[in-house]
Amino acid sequence: MATIDTATEIKAIDKKYNLHSWSAQGNINPKVIEKAEGIYFWDSDGKKYFDMSSQLVNLNVGHGNKKIIDAIKNQADKMAFMGPGFAVDVRAKLAQKVVEKAPNNMGKVFFTLGGADANENAIKIAKMFTGRNKIFSRYRSYHGATYGAANLTGEPRRYVSEPGIPGFIKFFDPYLYRAGIEFKSEVEASKYFVDKLREQIIYEGSESVAAIFLETVTGSNGVIIPPKGYLKGVREICDEFGIMMVCDEVMTGWGRTGEWFAVNNWDVKPDMITFAKGITCGYVPLGGVIVDEKISKYFDNNTLMCGLTYNAHPLACAAGIATIEVYEEENLVINSKKMGKILGELLEDIKEKHVAVGDVRYIGLFSAVELVKNKNSREPLVPYGKDPEKIMSRIVGMLKEKGFETYSHENSILIAPPLIIKEDELREAMGIFDKVMCFVDEYIKK
Repeated sequence: MATIDTATEIKAIDKKYNLHSWSAQGNINPKVIEKAEGIYFWDSDGKKYFDMSSQLVNLNVGHGNKKIIDAIKNQADKMAFMGPGFAVDVRAKLAQKVVEKAPNNMGKVFFTLGGADANENAIKIAKMFTGRNKIFSRYRSYHGATYGAANLTGEPRRYVSEPGIPGFIKFFDPYLYRAGIEFKSEVEASKYFVDKLREQIIYEGSESVAAIFLETVTGSNGVIIPPKGYLKGVREICDEFGIMMVCDEVMTGWGRTGEWFAVNNWDVKPDMITFAKGITCGYVPLGGVIVDEKISKYFDNNTLMCGLTYNAHPLACAAGIATIEVYEEENLVINSKKMGKILGELLEDIKEKHVAVGDVRYIGLFSAVELVKNKNSREPLVPYGKDPEKIMSRIVGMLKEKGFETYSHENSILIAPPLIIKEDELREAMGIFDKVMCFVDEYIKK
């Protein structure tokens, strides 16, 4: 453990020279982290944290996986970099593995550095393939912070990129808890939202729509799980009008929902899947766009106008191969489903126990707890876009003080631990969460 002076110096230098994302720089007080292993990490004071958000929902295999680290070391010794125009063993092998894990309509993959540029390139591919210019995406969505991805994004982080790129159209997702309509069933709800989307596409001119982008399960904006029949309904709209269905699986891909890709939960085959995060779990940056056979064949005779200096970087590809092997050897996709069932039971107990918990949503090890002032009226704990008392920050801060690391967005707190988590670890961590919810209960009673 570093001395206090050393940790203080690290923090001072960090604040002096680093710009931290999504923050007013004068208000930040970053912890100095010195060690990480498995589902835990430790700060410079020796405090231990459960990593209950897998950092940014990317560290699926946990910290310090030796197989991945050794793969990176070995590749660095052999060949640290080779331009994207050359065939390299790890580049070829990872592409094969990615396509084989994807739905069986997929043909090829274009590698990127992360999720935002995966979505950027998917936009271009959709436009090139269809010859159309309009792109549909949802209001409660986050697709990245680069300019094109920010225009896909539907929540407030897009505002600084506006006025935006012409042709980006927003629609609402089936957020049943906040829909304001009491549906008899999930199927009825899906029909309502699919019909509204179809109507909107017709009024935008269906012949001008290149793609519909959607997070298979809405991620940071509350883990909003599509109701039964919704994704198939969107697929049918895309088939009817010749529109590309693009599923953003940057968070949900690679076992997070208990399947290799979340679309498998609903037996849906998109035209493209964008991914990142869990392909290397952050050990080296990597993302990509998987395209189906008809798109891959189109570019046999048409130029793919996409390019990145670090496309399919050898170190990242080596890490990706090792990561997929870790998923297989340690049965992590199965463990995600198994531990996800336990997490769901714990969340339902928390919902029943606490007056501040309005809704819990979960699939695999991907979940959110939505906080309210009143369960009956579903009044949000804080108004949309406002939190004058900084109550959500205080709640997350209390969780961190007790060793439960995660983050919140609007009224939802994300819970998405590494897929390696064991039952006793999960129960211990959720015990911390349960105790902090008692504070929230008392807060809303004031």
